[in-house]
Amino acid sequence: MQTSVIGFPRIGTLRELKFACEKYFRKEINTQELLDTAENLRKIHWTTQKSAGIDYIPSNDFSFYDIFLDTAALFNIIPKRYKELQLTELDTYFAMARGYQAESGDVKALAMKKWFNTNYHYIVAEVDDDTNLQLVGEKPWKEYTEAKALGIVTKPIIIGPYTLLKHCRYTGGKKLTDFVDAAIKAYQDFIKKCEEFEIAWVQFDEPGLVQDMTADDIALFHKLYDAILPCAKTSKILLQTYFGDVRDIYADLIQMDFAGIGLDFIEGKQTVSLIETYGFPKEKLLFAGLVNGKNIWKNHYDKTLKALTGLQEKGISVVLSTSCSLLHVPYTLKHEHKLSQTFTSYFAFAEEKLEELHELSILADTSDYSVHAAYQNNQKLFAQPRDCHNEAVKDRLFHVTEADYVRLPKRSQRQALQKKKFGLPEFPTTTIGSFPQTKDVKANRSAFRKGEITQQEYEAFNKKKIADCVKWQEEIGLDELVHGEYERNDMVEYFGEALGGFLFTEKAWVQSYGTRCVKPPIIWGDVSREKPMTVDWSVYAQSLTKKIMKGMLTGPVTILNWSFPREDISIKESISQIALAIRDEVLDLEANGIKMIQIDEAALREKLPLRKSDWYSEYLDFAIPAFRLTHSGVKPETQIHTHMCYSEFTDIIPAIDDMDADVITFEASRSDLQILDSLREHHFETEVGPGVYDIHSPRVPSVEEIVKALNLMLTKIDKEKLWVNPDCGLKTRGVPETDASLRNMVEAAKQIRK
Repeated sequence: MQTSVIGFPRIGTLRELKFACEKYFRKEINTQELLDTAENLRKIHWTTQKSAGIDYIPSNDFSFYDIFLDTAALFNIIPKRYKELQLTELDTYFAMARGYQAESGDVKALAMKKWFNTNYHYIVAEVDDDTNLQLVGEKPWKEYTEAKALGIVTKPIIIGPYTLLKHCRYTGGKKLTDFVDAAIKAYQDFIKKCEEFEIAWVQFDEPGLVQDMTADDIALFHKLYDAILPCAKTSKILLQTYFGDVRDIYADLIQMDFAGIGLDFIEGKQTVSLIETYGFPKEKLLFAGLVNGKNIWKNHYDKTLKALTGLQEKGISVVLSTSCSLLHVPYTLKHEHKLSQTFTSYFAFAEEKLEELHELSILADTSDYSVHAAYQNNQKLFAQPRDCHNEAVKDRLFHVTEADYVRLPKRSQRQALQKKKFGLPEFPTTTIGSFPQTKDVKANRSAFRKGEITQQEYEAFNKKKIADCVKWQEEIGLDELVHGEYERNDMVEYFGEALGGFLFTEKAWVQSYGTRCVKPPIIWGDVSREKPMTVDWSVYAQSLTKKIMKGMLTGPVTILNWSFPREDISIKESISQIALAIRDEVLDLEANGIKMIQIDEAALREKLPLRKSDWYSEYLDFAIPAFRLTHSGVKPETQIHTHMCYSEFTDIIPAIDDMDADVITFEASRSDLQILDSLREHHFETEVGPGVYDIHSPRVPSVEEIVKALNLMLTKIDKEKLWVNPDCGLKTRGVPETDASLRNMVEAAKQIRK
């Protein structure tokens, strides 16, 4: 049986791409040096897959930032303001991704949102009225030729026209429908170019098909592909879907002239039943996504082989595939030396999933795979019991009552009490939590982990940084302070390390966006809080100032969504376990004099089902109460904050309000404050701080820019409910730009108070 990979991690085994890009941004290396690093990484990626026996190896899945932005650039979807900078092609690309502020001009970055139900962020391409959508780039064929020179034949991938058009932002009077004809021509030209290079297979990624589709959406898809597919004379088109099933359009897809169709059997709840109901054409290849591209647990060979056998018995020609791109899992287990084999034997990262694909392909072609050693070893692994259960945790959760999810008195009464208690000015200024993690901060943490300094030395350093941060914030004039989070490596990893039930890797990095990588914890067992996690740091910080110090926590939904979850219990049960652990920390903070507590739920939307019909029954009905469980036990005067970022929240605003926080901060500036209308429409009761500037860009917003944003906010939000803050935490930013931005933010708040 042949095998296919939808996409491969591009950051390198040890984040080589991240470090090269950041050196380029700092002008420490030139363009050619960056390009050379990229070429070397691509070579490694392709040869790794070839050596693993993969038959359909992707190309054009490499990106300096984001494949969606790559596709936009390929088709000339580049807003005028970036072209006017007159930068090189590469620097124009980075300006769209990161913003630009230098001698050539001053522009914000494009908006950034979560890619479907993942922790990966994509750059939202902007289509102006004067956008001339056409094929202009060469990247897919350069990389195909590059791989071919290595003796590796690849299938170039590209975001398909339906998903591209549906996920762009249209900024002028023209709408999506005005660009359909241009998109058709551009993709026709793309296919023709592929045929000039004698490319056998081309992968069109259309994850947009797994979302709810209207009759108009289906008609749009037909209009696009009914015109595009006839151009494929020699190149075969693989329609690749992932993150769910294609129930709304499956019957149409199998009738269309795709040479292959890729379906997700992991998250596609109805994929099997669709095939049972409608069949699958014998003349097409089914790329069966049976190896999970989003989680790190080993494949259960018996289940997968039975699924493959069932498909083959129907006469279907099957290619075994990953369920989605492998960029959502770490690169390799080879660098993990501290975790015992007791644990690692259960894991498969990207390289190990290649091995699984290869072994499964051999087993699928074996008349009696039950006698094969690979099968037997896999069976043995899944048959043995795992030490992952904590009866005390299960018992505590069992005894949680409905009253534990309700905070009293009601929010309007609490808000009145809190305003009187805190005495903050109108439009109070604050930050989201973290301050720049400078080289000395990272070095201190690394030295402690390596045993090169004592715990006392480590803590003394952090206390000095906290003291400096508190003084810095007071000088800037912020109304409500944070301790800076210098002790934290990551907002989820830090808490996972302090909680029972989690495992941690050394080098298992996953790309979140651009050069930003995270190292998700692994939820191995039942979760409990074994000791206070933040209390000492928060209490120390509060002792340094008369201003209010905000305690900083990560919420249960985000901790789960930014971890690799267990597969032996429900997501609901895992989130509830974490919620009880965070509840203990909240109550300890309050008992130790911390009067404001922020419980971040940055990733609330991440596990939201892609089908609206499933939103509440399969997620929100337990995710929202889990958040309430974390804070329902505090006093009315204790102010509970939360934070959310870089997702589309407008359609779940009522659910967010139902979290019953006192204050919420949103990412908003990068999406031009689009969330404001939804807040007003739904009579949002929570006090709110829509971000006034983008922290994922190095540019410094002017006072005038922030004042303009705040005045716009005041047309949608009652002034007594408006807070002033950046989009997100400042961990990734430099000190000079952070200082300048915050001073401008505080000055802007002062101006609108007049």
